Amino acid sequence: MGLPITAGCDTVGRLCLLALLLFLVTGSDVPASEEDRKPNFVLMMVDDLGIGDIGCYGNDTIRTPNIDRLAAEGVKLTQHIAAAPLCTPSRAAFHTGRYALRSGLGSTGRVQVLLFLGGSGGLPPTETTFAKRLQEHGYTTGLVGKWHLGVNCELRGDHCHHPNTHGFSYFYGLPFTLFNDCRPGEGKDVLADLQNTLWQLTLLGALALLSLVCVRVCGLLEVSVSVIVAVTFLSLLAFSVWFVPFELLMTWNCIIMRNQEVVEQPMDLDTLSQRLLGEAQGFIERNADRPFLLFLSLAHVHTPLFSSPGFVGKSRHGLYGDNVEEVDYMIGRMTETVDRLGLANNTMMYFTSDHGGHIEDADERGQKGGWNGIYKGGKAMGGWEGGIRVPGIFRWPGRLPAGRVFDTPTSLMDLYPTLTHLAGATHSDRLLDGYDLMPVLEGRTERSQHEFMFHYCGAYLNAVRWHPPGSESVYKVHFFTPNFSPPGAGGCYDTKVCSCHGSYVTHHSPPIVFDLHTDPSESRPLTPDTEPRYQEVLQQTARAVEQHRATLTHSHPSHTQPDPHSPQSEPVLNQLSWEKILWRPWLQPCCGTFPFCGCTENTTSTLA
Repeated sequence: MGLPITAGCDTVGRLCLLALLLFLVTGSDVPASEEDRKPNFVLMMVDDLGIGDIGCYGNDTIRTPNIDRLAAEGVKLTQHIAAAPLCTPSRAAFHTGRYALRSGLGSTGRVQVLLFLGGSGGLPPTETTFAKRLQEHGYTTGLVGKWHLGVNCELRGDHCHHPNTHGFSYFYGLPFTLFNDCRPGEGKDVLADLQNTLWQLTLLGALALLSLVCVRVCGLLEVSVSVIVAVTFLSLLAFSVWFVPFELLMTWNCIIMRNQEVVEQPMDLDTLSQRLLGEAQGFIERNADRPFLLFLSLAHVHTPLFSSPGFVGKSRHGLYGDNVEEVDYMIGRMTETVDRLGLANNTMMYFTSDHGGHIEDADERGQKGGWNGIYKGGKAMGGWEGGIRVPGIFRWPGRLPAGRVFDTPTSLMDLYPTLTHLAGATHSDRLLDGYDLMPVLEGRTERSQHEFMFHYCGAYLNAVRWHPPGSESVYKVHFFTPNFSPPGAGGCYDTKVCSCHGSYVTHHSPPIVFDLHTDPSESRPLTPDTEPRYQEVLQQTARAVEQHRATLTHSHPSHTQPDPHSPQSEPVLNQLSWEKILWRPWLQPCCGTFPFCGCTENTTSTLA
């Protein structure tokens, strides 16, 4: 028998009221729709990877299926450019969207990157990174891996350059970088010739002391005790200046930090890959229900090369190929994590390298640096394409078209305005050199906003790229080029790293001009006879250089460089001067009591 109509209405009303109450109580726990929620960002950067090392960029002997999958499911940029061909300045530009010179990280001499974790140079605290902007807009931000932009300024623990100070809520990894000094038996990278000179002086001092003692003991000459004491003091001083900062460099530079705490000193490379991957996956899992930015900055493939046991001897290109294939595995695990958590449609994933491969780096075991494909030059070679053209892959299912390829000039500096735009941040409070990439990535335009790009070799403007409106040509004008050694070689094999100043470069008048559209390997210089627009190219780039330099407003690259577009009142100091580069004991991060620094992080598993 059915209920009376009035009773039925009462029952329905009670059910509706109950449903409404349940909705009001639990409504706050219902996740927002993907349309309402801010997107997540997973940025993945390899260290020193050559663009020719990746399958989707032309390599058919190193296996990179996971990176190739990212490209197949997203957008591939073929003219993606680093702002500098070396770690520190390139990463400074990446994080700030500004040429490194604006942050005081353009080298004027021999030292082109930070060399000691205990130095005072680094990314100035007055700079604003994309992480800091996103943090201000509700994002949880994390950096796992390499930083190499400084730690302390005046005292151990002030952390003025530290990732936590620059907008990263969480940091785990290498506050410095990998150098050969980080692995016994791999040789020396940091001022090796200075180390040798100091060692020779130490030996001379010891020999002089021994000679004086022998002469005095044998009675051959009257040698006062004060002279022996003075020579002893000088010998010990010379020994200390050499031994403490350089022979203990693995302890000082090669460490792991979790936020501002040193958790391993020196670091264990055999378990490093597993820990970085685990930390990156853990960060995503912990923050899957809120907007997050993760920057996974891999220690691979910088020397000293290292691979987990499951990858040793697996590639066709020795230890370097093993490293690249391990990188691909880690990228695949990161993609799997995003997909497994159901985050793919609301997460932009990005893959790149900080600059090109180090082609001069090799030993009896074979090539230890990357391959830059058809492009000339490599790491530390100024504006040559091989050192600055890097992979650029974006994947965002449902938002970016799959399998699209764009050849328009883009920059690592474009990440800052792209991320901040997507996060809903307002315009930057300072001049940016990058542009929002979304119009290109979404296929709304075939051209980026980069008409001109400026390529630096240290603090010196080395070359300019011009993409004329309405033209497929991309002209490249070189004002000077590093001198390769030995003569006729394709790199600086005598010194292993090219320099950017003095007799180490050759200035060109008129400049050397190429059209990268028809000559991407920069092998056929243009002339007035072969290029109708030759004079126009020189005039347009000269005008662009003049306008660009007006935004720098510095009288000499060795002086301070105030930026009129920055809100800070103090000028930007040169962060790569000898004064800021050299090791200072009172700035050295340490676990334990300095100088007895040492600790090991508890690790129980390995990457397979």
